[in-house]
Amino acid sequence: MKQLFTKFLTAILCIAALVYPSSAKEKLIVVDEGNWQSDNGRLSYFEDGQVLSNEWFREVNGYKLGDTPNDIIQVRDNLIAIAVNWSNIVQFIDNSGHAVAATEEVPNNRKLASDDRYVYISSYGHECRVNDEMEYFTKGYVAKIDLSTFKVVDAVEVGYEPEGIALYDGRLFVANTGGYAFQEDHEYETTVSVINAETMEVERNVDTGQINLYGKMSKSGQYLCINSPGDYYDIPAATIILDCRAVLDGKPDKECFRKLEYAATYNCVNTDGKFFAIGSRYSYYTGDYTFNYVTIDPAEVMETEGTSGVSEDMPGTLRDDLMALQMPYGIYVNPYTGYIYATDAGAFVAAGALHQWTPQGEHTGSWNVYINPAHFLAIDPDYTGIEDIGSQLPVYHDTHYYNLQGIKVPHPVKGQIYIHNGRKIVY
Repeated sequence: MKQLFTKFLTAILCIAALVYPSSAKEKLIVVDEGNWQSDNGRLSYFEDGQVLSNEWFREVNGYKLGDTPNDIIQVRDNLIAIAVNWSNIVQFIDNSGHAVAATEEVPNNRKLASDDRYVYISSYGHECRVNDEMEYFTKGYVAKIDLSTFKVVDAVEVGYEPEGIALYDGRLFVANTGGYAFQEDHEYETTVSVINAETMEVERNVDTGQINLYGKMSKSGQYLCINSPGDYYDIPAATIILDCRAVLDGKPDKECFRKLEYAATYNCVNTDGKFFAIGSRYSYYTGDYTFNYVTIDPAEVMETEGTSGVSEDMPGTLRDDLMALQMPYGIYVNPYTGYIYATDAGAFVAAGALHQWTPQGEHTGSWNVYINPAHFLAIDPDYTGIEDIGSQLPVYHDTHYYNLQGIKVPHPVKGQIYIHNGRKIVY
């Protein structure tokens, strides 16, 4: 009987371990935007239930990250890209936070995507250095960065002020905003541009009929969740659910998306493939924010033409806890463990807060981070090759030395760290 009870208890504990992953598996980078034009963007690093650093990049590398970082993605097992918008830098680091290279050829950069060989980044700018020569664009563009050299090798014009970018079946889907319409001589955009990632040619523009497709978008399989804040006056916020497969199959525009009367200002995909969306609506008429907190099943939304598939159901106390935040500023689900995170920017000028929930929606704690914590990246808890950055990168085709910002150094200094033949070395 005692042996039977022991086996039963062991089985229960094993099931519990699967349902509630150990907090020690949580390794999370939080991108703190700081204040625009204040050059105070930071990285916070969270692990084992505590924030280990609120200036992680500077502590590791000895210099600042830059002004207004606004996206972060995992490129390879041990290579991470960060879009630092107002500093005009695409910063590359390894999983231990060490700078590997930087690209300064894409001004006013916005959002990132990658296919393991190249990084693609949207830009509000009108110029870009491509293969060491300047190219100019009337509208915004998408640049293609070769990870063997960290140089821009191609670029293509899309709509005005392109934002979110996602890769599906060899195509880049780019949400155009036209967000500068209030100050420049053009209208708001309503399209999603579809680019062949290999040739960097625009193959199609899907017209959603909804203006200002702004912010980072989430991808769940063939579906995208795209936010639109409207015009802050008379055109209300909305969410576009886009079926990438339908687009590539050549279906008419109106059959490729569904419009929902909710905002998805901050959105992410849960481990079940549904989207969590916190919608923030602002009105210049009233000066007030209103919010919605919903879960979106994209397949059901597409199938029912938007008549169902949206609910206020969230696990545990998650929705109530989100509603209690002063100013929600981001939401994220760790794809490795299912733990849920959200941030509170407060008044936007002081330290924000990071909140954590179990996959079942149990709130486990909150921690102070830095100003305007907005973007997240979970590091694979099973990854052990943190120091082996060189083996993760293709070999350079030249023998020059580059500093950690990716700039060619004609006269290396003894004792300094450089990139040489794709590896970090001490000269």
